[in-house]
Amino acid sequence: MDLDNIECVSVTDGLDEDDIHTSSTRHHQHPFQPKPHHNSNTLNAAIPPATSVHELLECPVCTNSMYPPIHQCHNGHTLCSTCKTRVHNRCPTCRQELGDIRCLALEKVAESLELPCKYYSLGCPEIFPYYSKLKHESQCNFRPYSCPYAGSECAVVGDIPFLVAHLRDDHKVDMHTGCTFNHRYVKANPREVENATWMLTVFHCFGQYFCLHFEAFQLGMAPVYMAFLRFMGDENEARSYSYSLEVGANGRKLTWEGTPRSIRDSHRKVRDSHDGLIIQRNMALFFSGGDRKELKLRVTGRIWKEQQNSEAGVCIPNLCS
Repeated sequence: MDLDNIECVSVTDGLDEDDIHTSSTRHHQHPFQPKPHHNSNTLNAAIPPATSVHELLECPVCTNSMYPPIHQCHNGHTLCSTCKTRVHNRCPTCRQELGDIRCLALEKVAESLELPCKYYSLGCPEIFPYYSKLKHESQCNFRPYSCPYAGSECAVVGDIPFLVAHLRDDHKVDMHTGCTFNHRYVKANPREVENATWMLTVFHCFGQYFCLHFEAFQLGMAPVYMAFLRFMGDENEARSYSYSLEVGANGRKLTWEGTPRSIRDSHRKVRDSHDGLIIQRNMALFFSGGDRKELKLRVTGRIWKEQQNSEAGVCIPNLCS
């Protein structure tokens, strides 16, 4: 659908209203590579040279670590099972036919290895048997984050400071400081709700970053608008914060209160779980006033941090000034 007629006007912490426009996503591949691995009971011990088993277990085609079944040609050149089909059963080194020869010796060597998580240079201290490493790395709390931009599929990954700069410089998102916000979302033709996405807004408060999403989509047969907040950090950290959203006019209002979801959960996953403020189109047009032919929604909200009261044993909200 044409998003040129979508406008979002923002008022944040006393700032003047600014136009918020949709923007095209620019893909940027971040060279987010870990440092060389250390193979020992401590990460301070030296690893074997690069020509050791670590290099032997690297597939020459995809350069990933090889896991059983590990294949080899008649001349002893190895590659992983995934790449075997990609090279049409021809050895990428000597071009001989591969056949179905397994390199059992190399598979046995792999079984004896213990390696640090590949994200140890980012802070992970864990060491795992070779075959357990992949499962851990897929869930490691120190793994890079994916770009939270929702306008298109962006493949950029990195740590939070890198992604904040990426959102600002490459996606041109609005960056605000403060824990309260007052946004006005405008759309000329409110009957077009097929996956319309407004510009992402990023808030910086309590030393953390939060992403405010607003979009339109079909919920079953009903067109709806939805606003929700995501936390730029892990799920455990996200639980320390709460937020509220409110929309209303003409003496009526809808209010949502909840915990921001981590950006570990994709934008689509949060949206499809309906974890946010959902506004039916008829109600949205009622809040817009006028002849109800144009969407004009004002969404206000705030973010606060839950603090434990050690004397009373209860959580009390900590509101930023």
